[in-house]
Amino acid sequence: MSNPGEADLTPITSLRQLAEWFAVGSKPRADWRIGTEHEKFGFRHAGLEAPAYEPDGIRAILDGLTARGWEPILDRGNPIGLKRGGASISLEPGGQFELSGAPLEDLHGTAAELADHLAETRLVAGPMGIGFAPLGFHPLARREDMPWMPKGRYAIMRQYMPRVGAMGLDMMLRTCTVQVNLDFGDEADMVEKLRVSLALQPLATALFANSPFREGRPSGLRTLRGRVWTETDPDRTGIPAVVFEQGFGFERFVQHVLDVPMYFIMRDGAWIDATGSTFRDFMARGLPGHPGVEATMGDWADHVTTVFTDVRLKRFLEMRGADAGSPEMMVGLSAFWTGLLYDDAAQKAAASLVRPWAVEAVQALRIAVPEGGLTTPFQNRPLRDLAREVLAISRDGLRARGLGEERHLDAVDAVVASGETQADHWLRRYQEAWGQDVSKIFKEAAV
Repeated sequence: MSNPGEADLTPITSLRQLAEWFAVGSKPRADWRIGTEHEKFGFRHAGLEAPAYEPDGIRAILDGLTARGWEPILDRGNPIGLKRGGASISLEPGGQFELSGAPLEDLHGTAAELADHLAETRLVAGPMGIGFAPLGFHPLARREDMPWMPKGRYAIMRQYMPRVGAMGLDMMLRTCTVQVNLDFGDEADMVEKLRVSLALQPLATALFANSPFREGRPSGLRTLRGRVWTETDPDRTGIPAVVFEQGFGFERFVQHVLDVPMYFIMRDGAWIDATGSTFRDFMARGLPGHPGVEATMGDWADHVTTVFTDVRLKRFLEMRGADAGSPEMMVGLSAFWTGLLYDDAAQKAAASLVRPWAVEAVQALRIAVPEGGLTTPFQNRPLRDLAREVLAISRDGLRARGLGEERHLDAVDAVVASGETQADHWLRRYQEAWGQDVSKIFKEAAV
């Protein structure tokens, strides 16, 4: 997403130009990297409420990190993010604190980066009485309890979301995820990786389920965050069938994205409401009420980031199906996908496994797993059985890389071995140790 003053103003002259924007992401294997993005809820130790932007809240944490060498990113004079080296820190609408990690060569670097980030954040936020907990859905707060961050584009999304889905505002305010960004070699490699990862995304949602509570009570789901995404915005979410069509590639994906409704564009450092138009409309006729404004490559890049499919194609592939969780599980997600997609034999084995699956069956599985988790039936067996098979492929893929990275899958293997996801663990604690007091989760989940 563009920050004020950073947008690419190159005019769009052809649809091929848009396809080439994706194709530029193709890289030789030697340049493939692993990027991990993870979000967490802030909470005040005294009352467990989510800290507002100010006073003595999220902005103060950003200022404290700026004093430690991070460079602020401003929106209308307000710091709304930070950058340092190849990493950045950003704010989700409800103040969820996100590290977008640097592109790193191996999973050991990912684990070290996460540990360093959490230690630095504790150093700054701790004296303010603020802690952080990575959970998929806020376990206590009502929607109206959550603060809003002063980012211009969020005001537009806040107005738009209720028009298209019942839980879009919950997605913005009350969810946290962990995402993994991986590279592709060329168009054919992108297509295979995208198909494999979309087909297996419901499995990842089940494996990493970590949001069983809503407003202080069990929700009846293992991943409420997973359910939220099924009721957010059908125009831009889910598992798009087009990816599995014969002949799919960069140009076909462009045609799909052109018909996704827009949120906004940026001009002169300000966000302009573009809801009501698709990008195809924008290119053909401009924006209603804004004569002379023509589509640019910066607008295209911003629009692509508002396509919230379970795996998002940008100039890399972004795996988006998992709840935020413990540090071990967040690194475990990166390990899961790296093992599957960064070794040829593992990728081919995964592709062979998912190839017979009908896209409609995978879409139906996505709807079912928030409640059923690893017990959800699929292909005539519980999803837990499929998880064992896929994890074995991933571990073989990591072992073939020869870097000793397979230990980062241990926490995920433990979930499959026991059948107890992070969500199941919290539900057991709720019944056995907490006296059904969900607020105790913050102390135990804090990082």
